[in-house]
Amino acid sequence: MKKIIKTVLVVDDEADVRNYLKSALNNHGFEVLLASDGLEAFEVLKVQLPDLISLDLVMPKHSGIKFYRELQKNKLWSKIPVLIVTGHARDDLGKVDFDTMMMQGPGVYLEKPVKPENYIEKICIMLNLEIPEEVISKKKEDEVEIRKKMLESLSKADTDTLKKAFEALKK
Repeated sequence: MKKIIKTVLVVDDEADVRNYLKSALNNHGFEVLLASDGLEAFEVLKVQLPDLISLDLVMPKHSGIKFYRELQKNKLWSKIPVLIVTGHARDDLGKVDFDTMMMQGPGVYLEKPVKPENYIEKICIMLNLEIPEEVISKKKEDEVEIRKKMLESLSKADTDTLKKAFEALKK
């Protein structure tokens, strides 16, 4: 088993997402605390302070934005880095909260579905840790695969599509 690096509190109302993120973290030596909403997360914080909080925005009982606002009122808790992990960054359920969090909050987020290597990389960056070699390697493999698929698509594209693709890449 790998040495425990840091502790992450995963706050998400979906059990399968919590377990998925927990597994990714455990595979890289992190200790993981779990909460299903903001209220439960506060109970966890009273017992143990994590090094980072992975926070879903849209949750019943106590949403991510409510949790974040209350977190900021506590001098000790407000120093904990927060990574937003949401599937509602661009829909009616979460867009307003998401936009607010990006302006007032941590400004660091990942959209669901989250790839484990992206999740671990973001957390390592936020905690100023070295990114594990297997994460870097997996991301390079993914990049090569995406480039290959893109080249295949571009080789079959008409001029208008190529122009649109080029404009999108410039942005």
